[in-house]
Amino acid sequence: MTERRPVSAGDFDQWYANMAGHAAADEIKRRHLGLPPHVLSTSLLSWEALAEVIDALRLRSGDRLLDLACGRGGYGLEMASRAGAKLIGVDFSGEAIAQATALAKRLRAEAEFRLGDMADTGLPAASVDAIVCVDSIQFAPDVASFQEMRRVLVPGGRLAITTWEALDRSDERVAPLIRALDTRSGLADAGFVDIDVREQPQWRSTERALWEEVARLDPGDDPALRSLHDGGVRVLSAFQLTRRILATATASWW
Repeated sequence: MTERRPVSAGDFDQWYANMAGHAAADEIKRRHLGLPPHVLSTSLLSWEALAEVIDALRLRSGDRLLDLACGRGGYGLEMASRAGAKLIGVDFSGEAIAQATALAKRLRAEAEFRLGDMADTGLPAASVDAIVCVDSIQFAPDVASFQEMRRVLVPGGRLAITTWEALDRSDERVAPLIRALDTRSGLADAGFVDIDVREQPQWRSTERALWEEVARLDPGDDPALRSLHDGGVRVLSAFQLTRRILATATASWW
């Protein structure tokens, strides 16, 4: 389970603005996740896990990759760069889109970042060859999000989702958004095939070490560090009640 963040665009705008102005939280996450400075993270995907996701997507040079709920753009830009793919990032936070656009400019990377949400990207049907959604589907775990992914993905295109799921969806100690998520069923109902939902225990080990460190620290008046600290305290209290997954699927030919 990740940090419990507000789900309105305005609250996310503030959350991203806090990260831009305070570097301490980023430094802690980079150290635990093994990320280089140019991969700005808004989630908990490590450098090794990033490589697993890229392999799962089977990207080819020239493919159009949609980074859905792209945040600051770090993961999507890295994936596109490695594969020679064309990146489109969609997020409902204007602040996230501004930071992702600035990052692409600093990296001299060609990418398009645009406002939209998981249930309404604003993209044409069958307009992308692959989709990645990193640690975000739990914020919109309803059928419309999965259907939108299927709509914009070409038949035969690949999808990779990283997230957390409840071990017991009736356990009220788990956050409601996590309990509502059934990734396999969502993908199947939306018309995906070759669905594989795989637990990632090594990812969990990395996360636990990060959360344990930030839960112990004094965040002072740093709002980004405060958010990370509070997230650590919450997550560790129910850490054993969730599982970390990588879900992959292929868009059916219908």
